[in-house]
Amino acid sequence: MSRKKGNHSGSRREFMQTAGFATALAGMLGVSPALAQVAAVGRSEKPLRAAFSNAGLQATWCAQGKQAAEWWGKMFNVEVTWFDGQLDAVKQRGAIDNMASRKWDFVAIQAFGIGTLTQPVQRMIDAGTPVIDMDTLIAPLDQIKVHTFLAPDNEFMGAAVTLALVNAMGGKGKIIMTQGALGHTGAQGRARGFESVVKQFPNVEVLDTQPADWDVAKTARLWETYLTKYPQIDAAFFHNDDMALAAYNIMKARNRTNILIGGVDAMPPAIKAVSEGRMYATVRNPSCRIHGGAIVAGVAAVVGGEKSGQGIPRHVVTDGPVVTKANAAGMQWMQDHFLI
Repeated sequence: MSRKKGNHSGSRREFMQTAGFATALAGMLGVSPALAQVAAVGRSEKPLRAAFSNAGLQATWCAQGKQAAEWWGKMFNVEVTWFDGQLDAVKQRGAIDNMASRKWDFVAIQAFGIGTLTQPVQRMIDAGTPVIDMDTLIAPLDQIKVHTFLAPDNEFMGAAVTLALVNAMGGKGKIIMTQGALGHTGAQGRARGFESVVKQFPNVEVLDTQPADWDVAKTARLWETYLTKYPQIDAAFFHNDDMALAAYNIMKARNRTNILIGGVDAMPPAIKAVSEGRMYATVRNPSCRIHGGAIVAGVAAVVGGEKSGQGIPRHVVTDGPVVTKANAAGMQWMQDHFLI
């Protein structure tokens, strides 16, 4: 799914094909009708400049999002410049301070933690730059006027995977949750979802809930400790797939592969792991829809004049399905063909 670069908007026929494709794809993948309306505006006549940042390109979810943003950027004539968050709140703040010192047509940001980027983001908003918030809150929506907030229902995702694990346990046993960064509102929602399920099962014991901050090395260290400390662990819920697979490697080395593993994101390595039985379940946090939707929302704001809360909703929910062995192959096909 690639298109040749060019300095012009193409023929009217090409424009209509692009617009029609975008509308159909947006509808099929669950993007809101308001965002799909940008297809009526179509590819920008002049090149637009957009700045993007997500938590850190070490995470496969973030790396996939970057690829999607760049692909949709080419479709809509948007040049995307990346400011890597490096999975570090201080480093991301420096990157966003740098971003705020320059002029952009629009920007899109996934913060490493809530409240860490408020000041430079507010400067960009005050300068009239549309800011699209992705996946986790930059600040509460009543405190900062981002153009729109594209995010999954993190509480649903946490609950759905936890319920799949608990059901597979037969409603009893010992489970561990390994969290992401505690300041990340997505991680907070996933933890609430986990807790909402386990409290319904009095015979499920939660052994530990320490955060690993999306860091695979920290995850490995935690799980070395857990496997030594706890002779029985029946299941483990991880706030993303990278941490889940890092822990699996430790389990395999310790011959403890009887532990049911659940993750979040449904990245290709995790889908393969589910297909092969190394993971029990994951859930799709649609990185491509969120990052691609940020391109759509930005173009709609700049070219189409769409206003926040009017043409574009302040909050767009981007949910995805739970992935088990039964539907893993279909989910991978959808990612490969439609960048969901």
